[in-house]
Amino acid sequence: MYLQKISLVNFKNIESQSFDFQQKINCFVGNNGVGKTNILDAIYYLSFAKSYFNSVAVQNIKHGEGFFMVEGDYLLNDRNEKIVCSLKKGQKKVLKRNGKSYDKFSEHIGQLPLVIISPADRDLVTDGSDTRRKFIDGVISQQNKNYLKDLIAYNKVLSQRNALLKYFAANRTFDALNLSVYDEQLSDYGSRIFEVRKRFLEKFIPIFNEKYQVISGDKENVNLHYKSQLNDFNMKDLLQKSLEKDKILQYTTAGIHKDDLNFEIGEYPIKKFGSQGQQKSYLIALKLAQFEFIKQQSSVIPILLLDDIFDKLDESRVSQIINLVNDDAFGQIFITDTHSERTENIVKQSNKPYQIFKL
Repeated sequence: MYLQKISLVNFKNIESQSFDFQQKINCFVGNNGVGKTNILDAIYYLSFAKSYFNSVAVQNIKHGEGFFMVEGDYLLNDRNEKIVCSLKKGQKKVLKRNGKSYDKFSEHIGQLPLVIISPADRDLVTDGSDTRRKFIDGVISQQNKNYLKDLIAYNKVLSQRNALLKYFAANRTFDALNLSVYDEQLSDYGSRIFEVRKRFLEKFIPIFNEKYQVISGDKENVNLHYKSQLNDFNMKDLLQKSLEKDKILQYTTAGIHKDDLNFEIGEYPIKKFGSQGQQKSYLIALKLAQFEFIKQQSSVIPILLLDDIFDKLDESRVSQIINLVNDDAFGQIFITDTHSERTENIVKQSNKPYQIFKL
Protein backbone atom coordinates (compact mmCIF):
# COMPACT_ATOMS: atom_id res chain seq x y z
CA MET A 1 0.00 0.00 0.00
CA TYR A 2 1.13 3.54 -0.64
CA LEU A 3 -0.36 7.02 -0.67
CA GLN A 4 0.12 8.44 -4.16
CA LYS A 5 -1.37 11.90 -3.65
CA ILE A 6 -2.99 14.05 -0.98
CA SER A 7 -5.04 17.22 -1.41
CA LEU A 8 -5.88 19.57 1.46
CA VAL A 9 -8.40 22.40 1.58
CA ASN A 10 -8.73 24.65 4.67
CA PHE A 11 -7.02 22.05 6.86
CA LYS A 12 -5.41 23.78 9.87
CA ASN A 13 -3.02 26.44 8.45
CA ILE A 14 -3.19 25.13 4.85
CA GLU A 15 -5.60 26.90 2.49
CA SER A 16 -5.21 24.67 -0.56
CA GLN A 17 -2.32 22.35 -1.40
CA SER A 18 -1.63 19.02 -3.10
CA PHE A 19 1.38 16.69 -2.94
CA ASP A 20 2.35 13.75 -5.17
CA PHE A 21 4.36 11.23 -3.18
CA GLN A 22 7.30 8.90 -3.71
CA GLN A 23 6.59 5.23 -2.98
CA LYS A 24 9.28 4.94 -0.28
CA ILE A 25 10.49 8.05 1.61
CA ASN A 26 8.90 11.52 1.63
CA CYS A 27 10.32 14.37 3.74
CA PHE A 28 8.86 17.74 4.72
CA VAL A 29 11.46 20.26 5.85
CA GLY A 30 11.11 23.85 6.98
CA ASN A 31 10.93 26.13 9.99
CA ASN A 32 8.59 25.52 12.90
CA GLY A 33 5.04 26.68 12.22
CA VAL A 34 5.01 26.23 8.42
CA GLY A 35 2.67 23.20 8.56
CA LYS A 36 4.95 20.14 8.30
CA THR A 37 3.20 18.29 11.13
CA ASN A 38 -0.22 19.33 9.78
CA ILE A 39 0.47 17.40 6.56
CA LEU A 40 1.31 14.28 8.58
CA ASP A 41 -1.87 14.82 10.60
CA ALA A 42 -3.88 14.98 7.35
CA ILE A 43 -2.41 11.61 6.33
CA TYR A 44 -3.35 10.30 9.80
CA TYR A 45 -6.89 11.66 9.25
CA LEU A 46 -7.30 9.50 6.15
CA SER A 47 -6.64 6.33 8.19
CA PHE A 48 -8.57 7.19 11.36
CA ALA A 49 -11.07 9.97 10.44
CA LYS A 50 -9.66 12.08 13.27
CA SER A 51 -6.63 14.17 14.17
CA TYR A 52 -3.73 12.72 16.13
CA PHE A 53 -3.12 16.07 17.81
CA ASN A 54 -6.52 17.71 18.31
CA SER A 55 -9.62 15.73 19.26
CA VAL A 56 -11.95 18.72 18.66
CA ALA A 57 -12.69 18.21 14.95
CA VAL A 58 -13.99 21.71 14.22
CA GLN A 59 -10.68 23.19 15.44
CA ASN A 60 -8.96 21.53 12.45
CA ILE A 61 -10.80 23.93 10.11
CA LYS A 62 -8.62 26.85 8.98
CA HIS A 63 -9.40 30.06 10.89
CA GLY A 64 -12.09 32.10 9.16
CA GLU A 65 -13.29 29.23 6.95
CA GLY A 66 -16.45 27.10 7.17
CA PHE A 67 -15.14 23.63 6.26
CA PHE A 68 -12.11 21.46 5.61
CA MET A 69 -11.47 18.57 3.23
CA VAL A 70 -8.68 16.00 3.05
CA GLU A 71 -8.51 13.73 0.01
CA GLY A 72 -6.08 10.85 -0.57
CA ASP A 73 -5.38 8.58 -3.55
CA TYR A 74 -3.94 5.20 -2.57
CA LEU A 75 -2.68 2.13 -4.34
CA LEU A 76 -3.84 -0.78 -2.19
CA ASN A 77 -3.37 -4.40 -3.28
CA ASP A 78 -3.10 -3.24 -6.92
CA ARG A 79 -6.37 -1.29 -6.63
CA ASN A 80 -6.85 2.47 -6.69
CA GLU A 81 -8.64 3.76 -3.59
CA LYS A 82 -9.89 7.29 -2.95
CA ILE A 83 -10.53 8.39 0.64
CA VAL A 84 -12.18 11.74 1.41
CA CYS A 85 -12.75 13.16 4.88
CA SER A 86 -14.58 16.47 5.25
CA LEU A 87 -16.29 18.58 7.86
CA LYS A 88 -18.58 21.61 7.63
CA LYS A 89 -19.21 23.73 10.71
CA GLY A 90 -22.47 22.73 12.35
CA GLN A 91 -22.62 19.41 10.49
CA LYS A 92 -21.37 15.87 11.04
CA LYS A 93 -18.00 14.79 9.73
CA VAL A 94 -18.19 12.77 6.48
CA LEU A 95 -15.84 9.93 5.51
CA LYS A 96 -16.06 8.41 2.03
CA ARG A 97 -14.25 5.53 0.39
CA ASN A 98 -14.48 5.48 -3.41
CA GLY A 99 -17.46 7.82 -3.25
CA LYS A 100 -19.43 5.79 -0.69
CA SER A 101 -19.98 7.22 2.81
CA TYR A 102 -19.27 5.13 5.89
CA ASP A 103 -22.17 4.77 8.35
CA LYS A 104 -19.72 4.04 11.17
CA PHE A 105 -16.15 5.35 11.14
CA SER A 106 -15.10 2.26 13.13
CA GLU A 107 -15.65 0.22 9.92
CA HIS A 108 -12.74 2.13 8.34
CA ILE A 109 -10.23 1.50 11.15
CA GLY A 110 -7.55 -0.94 10.00
CA GLN A 111 -8.30 -0.54 6.28
CA LEU A 112 -5.28 1.78 5.83
CA PRO A 113 -2.95 0.77 8.70
CA LEU A 114 -0.68 3.55 9.92
CA VAL A 115 1.75 4.26 12.77
CA ILE A 116 2.85 7.74 13.83
CA ILE A 117 5.90 8.59 15.96
CA SER A 118 5.75 12.14 17.29
CA PRO A 119 6.97 14.40 20.14
CA ALA A 120 3.31 14.30 21.30
CA ASP A 121 3.90 10.63 22.23
CA ARG A 122 5.62 11.92 25.36
CA ASP A 123 2.08 12.04 26.79
CA LEU A 124 2.36 8.25 27.06
CA VAL A 125 5.03 8.75 29.72
CA THR A 126 3.77 11.91 31.42
CA ASP A 127 -0.03 11.59 31.30
CA GLY A 128 -2.42 9.31 33.17
CA SER A 129 -3.40 5.70 32.47
CA ASP A 130 -6.11 6.74 30.00
CA THR A 131 -3.44 7.72 27.43
CA ARG A 132 -1.64 4.38 27.74
CA ARG A 133 -4.92 2.43 27.45
CA LYS A 134 -5.71 4.34 24.27
CA PHE A 135 -2.33 3.25 22.92
CA ILE A 136 -3.09 -0.46 23.59
CA ASP A 137 -6.60 -0.10 22.18
CA GLY A 138 -5.35 1.72 19.08
CA VAL A 139 -2.88 -1.04 18.22
CA ILE A 140 -5.34 -3.91 18.75
CA SER A 141 -8.28 -2.16 17.04
CA GLN A 142 -6.41 -1.79 13.74
CA GLN A 143 -6.51 -5.56 13.27
CA ASN A 144 -9.30 -6.85 15.54
CA LYS A 145 -12.81 -5.62 14.67
CA ASN A 146 -14.53 -7.63 17.43
CA TYR A 147 -12.29 -6.04 20.04
CA LEU A 148 -13.22 -2.56 18.79
CA LYS A 149 -16.93 -3.45 18.94
CA ASP A 150 -16.57 -4.79 22.50
CA LEU A 151 -14.65 -1.67 23.54
CA ILE A 152 -17.30 0.70 22.13
CA ALA A 153 -20.06 -1.38 23.80
CA TYR A 154 -18.19 -1.49 27.15
CA ASN A 155 -17.74 2.30 27.21
CA LYS A 156 -21.42 2.83 26.38
CA VAL A 157 -22.58 0.52 29.20
CA LEU A 158 -20.04 2.10 31.58
CA SER A 159 -21.51 5.53 30.83
CA GLN A 160 -25.04 4.19 31.46
CA ARG A 161 -24.02 2.57 34.75
CA ASN A 162 -22.39 5.82 35.91
CA ALA A 163 -25.54 7.76 35.01
CA LEU A 164 -27.61 5.28 37.06
CA LEU A 165 -25.31 5.65 40.07
CA LYS A 166 -25.74 9.44 39.85
CA TYR A 167 -29.53 8.99 39.62
CA PHE A 168 -29.54 6.79 42.75
CA ALA A 169 -27.57 9.42 44.68
CA ALA A 170 -29.69 12.36 43.49
CA ASN A 171 -32.95 10.57 44.37
CA ARG A 172 -31.70 8.78 47.50
CA THR A 173 -32.78 5.44 46.13
CA PHE A 174 -31.15 2.15 45.03
CA ASP A 175 -32.30 -0.64 42.70
CA ALA A 176 -29.96 -3.64 42.78
CA LEU A 177 -31.85 -5.45 39.99
CA ASN A 178 -31.56 -2.49 37.63
CA LEU A 179 -27.84 -2.15 38.35
CA SER A 180 -27.22 -5.89 37.86
CA VAL A 181 -28.28 -5.57 34.19
CA TYR A 182 -25.34 -3.22 33.58
CA ASP A 183 -22.99 -5.30 35.76
CA GLU A 184 -23.73 -8.38 33.66
CA GLN A 185 -22.93 -6.58 30.41
CA LEU A 186 -19.79 -4.89 31.81
CA SER A 187 -18.60 -8.26 33.07
CA ASP A 188 -19.05 -9.92 29.65
CA TYR A 189 -17.42 -7.15 27.61
CA GLY A 190 -14.73 -6.42 30.21
CA SER A 191 -13.62 -10.04 30.54
CA ARG A 192 -13.24 -10.39 26.78
CA ILE A 193 -11.33 -7.10 26.47
CA PHE A 194 -8.98 -8.13 29.30
CA GLU A 195 -8.17 -11.49 27.66
CA VAL A 196 -7.42 -9.83 24.30
CA ARG A 197 -5.20 -7.18 25.94
CA LYS A 198 -3.33 -9.86 27.89
CA ARG A 199 -2.70 -12.01 24.79
CA PHE A 200 -1.69 -8.94 22.78
CA LEU A 201 0.90 -7.84 25.37
CA GLU A 202 2.37 -11.36 25.59
CA LYS A 203 3.24 -10.98 21.88
CA PHE A 204 3.98 -7.27 21.94
CA ILE A 205 6.42 -6.97 24.87
CA PRO A 206 9.17 -9.20 23.34
CA ILE A 207 8.97 -7.19 20.07
CA PHE A 208 9.24 -3.94 22.05
CA ASN A 209 12.28 -5.17 24.02
CA GLU A 210 14.02 -6.20 20.82
CA LYS A 211 13.43 -2.78 19.18
CA TYR A 212 14.70 -0.92 22.25
CA GLN A 213 17.88 -3.00 22.41
CA VAL A 214 18.66 -2.13 18.77
CA ILE A 215 18.04 1.62 19.29
CA SER A 216 20.06 1.78 22.53
CA GLY A 217 22.84 -0.48 21.23
CA ASP A 218 22.14 -3.00 24.04
CA LYS A 219 23.12 -0.37 26.63
CA GLU A 220 20.01 -0.45 28.82
CA ASN A 221 17.34 -2.89 29.97
CA VAL A 222 13.71 -1.80 29.80
CA ASN A 223 10.47 -3.35 31.00
CA LEU A 224 6.81 -3.02 30.16
CA HIS A 225 4.21 -4.41 32.61
CA TYR A 226 0.46 -4.79 32.19
CA LYS A 227 -1.37 -3.62 35.29
CA SER A 228 -5.00 -4.75 35.61
CA GLN A 229 -7.40 -5.42 38.49
CA LEU A 230 -8.54 -8.45 36.47
CA ASN A 231 -5.16 -10.09 37.05
CA ASP A 232 -6.41 -10.86 40.59
CA PHE A 233 -10.23 -10.82 40.41
CA ASN A 234 -12.91 -11.52 37.83
CA MET A 235 -14.97 -8.58 36.61
CA LYS A 236 -18.18 -9.58 38.36
CA ASP A 237 -16.47 -9.85 41.77
CA LEU A 238 -14.69 -6.52 41.21
CA LEU A 239 -17.98 -4.72 40.60
CA GLN A 240 -19.52 -6.33 43.68
CA LYS A 241 -16.55 -5.49 45.91
CA SER A 242 -16.51 -1.85 44.81
CA LEU A 243 -20.29 -1.29 44.99
CA GLU A 244 -20.36 0.74 48.23
CA LYS A 245 -17.50 2.94 47.01
CA ASP A 246 -19.25 3.38 43.63
CA LYS A 247 -22.46 4.50 45.35
CA ILE A 248 -20.59 7.14 47.37
CA LEU A 249 -18.47 8.43 44.45
CA GLN A 250 -21.30 8.02 41.88
CA TYR A 251 -19.16 6.35 39.23
CA THR A 252 -17.68 2.90 38.48
CA THR A 253 -14.31 2.66 40.25
CA ALA A 254 -13.26 -0.85 39.12
CA GLY A 255 -12.87 -2.57 35.77
CA ILE A 256 -10.78 -2.71 32.62
CA HIS A 257 -11.19 1.07 32.22
CA LYS A 258 -8.62 1.33 35.04
CA ASP A 259 -5.94 -0.81 33.30
CA ASP A 260 -2.47 0.67 32.86
CA LEU A 261 1.01 -0.01 31.48
CA ASN A 262 4.09 0.47 33.69
CA PHE A 263 7.05 1.85 31.70
CA GLU A 264 10.38 1.00 33.36
CA ILE A 265 14.09 1.40 32.69
CA GLY A 266 16.04 -1.07 34.78
CA GLU A 267 13.55 -1.59 37.59
CA TYR A 268 12.53 2.06 37.93
CA PRO A 269 9.80 4.22 36.33
CA ILE A 270 11.16 5.78 33.15
CA LYS A 271 9.11 8.93 33.89
CA LYS A 272 11.31 9.69 36.93
CA PHE A 273 14.60 7.95 36.13
CA GLY A 274 14.93 8.10 32.32
CA SER A 275 16.79 10.91 30.53
CA GLN A 276 15.08 12.76 27.66
CA GLY A 277 17.00 10.64 25.15
CA GLN A 278 16.10 7.40 26.95
CA GLN A 279 12.43 8.38 27.15
CA LYS A 280 12.41 9.25 23.45
CA SER A 281 14.14 5.95 22.58
CA TYR A 282 11.56 4.10 24.72
CA LEU A 283 8.65 5.74 22.90
CA ILE A 284 10.17 5.15 19.45
CA ALA A 285 10.71 1.47 20.36
CA LEU A 286 7.05 1.27 21.47
CA LYS A 287 5.84 2.68 18.17
CA LEU A 288 8.19 0.54 16.04
CA ALA A 289 6.91 -2.49 17.96
CA GLN A 290 3.37 -1.31 17.15
CA PHE A 291 4.36 -1.15 13.47
CA GLU A 292 5.85 -4.66 13.58
CA PHE A 293 2.83 -6.12 15.38
CA ILE A 294 0.31 -4.61 12.93
CA LYS A 295 2.42 -5.78 9.98
CA GLN A 296 2.48 -9.34 11.35
CA GLN A 297 -1.30 -9.36 11.82
CA SER A 298 -2.20 -7.68 8.52
CA SER A 299 -1.60 -8.40 4.85
CA VAL A 300 -0.79 -4.68 4.38
CA ILE A 301 2.44 -2.94 5.43
CA PRO A 302 1.46 0.15 7.47
CA ILE A 303 2.44 3.67 6.50
CA LEU A 304 4.98 5.14 8.95
CA LEU A 305 4.93 8.82 9.96
CA LEU A 306 8.07 10.17 11.69
CA ASP A 307 7.39 13.63 13.11
CA ASP A 308 10.55 15.44 14.29
CA ILE A 309 11.96 12.25 15.84
CA PHE A 310 15.64 13.03 15.26
CA ASP A 311 15.58 15.93 17.71
CA LYS A 312 17.11 15.25 21.18
CA LEU A 313 18.75 11.97 20.04
CA ASP A 314 22.48 11.45 19.78
CA GLU A 315 24.02 10.40 16.46
CA SER A 316 24.39 6.72 17.38
CA ARG A 317 20.68 6.40 18.22
CA VAL A 318 19.70 8.23 15.03
CA SER A 319 21.83 5.86 12.93
CA GLN A 320 20.34 2.83 14.72
CA ILE A 321 16.83 4.07 13.88
CA ILE A 322 17.86 4.60 10.25
CA ASN A 323 19.26 1.05 10.16
CA LEU A 324 15.91 -0.23 11.45
CA VAL A 325 13.91 1.80 8.93
CA ASN A 326 16.32 0.83 6.14
CA ASP A 327 14.99 -2.71 6.41
CA ASP A 328 12.81 -3.79 3.47
CA ALA A 329 10.15 -4.68 6.04
CA PHE A 330 9.09 -1.00 5.94
CA GLY A 331 6.84 0.45 3.27
CA GLN A 332 6.11 4.13 2.71
CA ILE A 333 7.63 6.58 5.22
CA PHE A 334 6.93 10.28 5.84
CA ILE A 335 9.45 12.38 7.78
CA THR A 336 9.37 15.96 9.11
CA ASP A 337 12.43 17.89 10.25
CA THR A 338 13.55 21.51 10.69
CA HIS A 339 17.06 20.80 9.34
CA SER A 340 17.10 20.27 5.57
CA GLU A 341 20.74 19.15 5.47
CA ARG A 342 20.34 16.71 8.38
CA THR A 343 17.27 15.17 6.72
CA GLU A 344 19.03 14.71 3.39
CA ASN A 345 22.06 13.09 5.06
CA ILE A 346 19.79 10.74 7.02
CA VAL A 347 17.64 9.60 4.08
CA LYS A 348 20.68 9.17 1.81
CA GLN A 349 21.93 6.51 4.24
CA SER A 350 18.78 4.48 3.58
CA ASN A 351 19.69 3.86 -0.08
CA LYS A 352 15.97 4.09 -0.87
CA PRO A 353 14.19 6.43 -3.33
CA TYR A 354 13.24 9.66 -1.55
CA GLN A 355 11.66 13.05 -2.12
CA ILE A 356 12.10 16.26 -0.12
CA PHE A 357 9.42 18.95 0.07
CA LYS A 358 10.74 22.31 1.31
CA LEU A 359 7.92 24.26 2.95
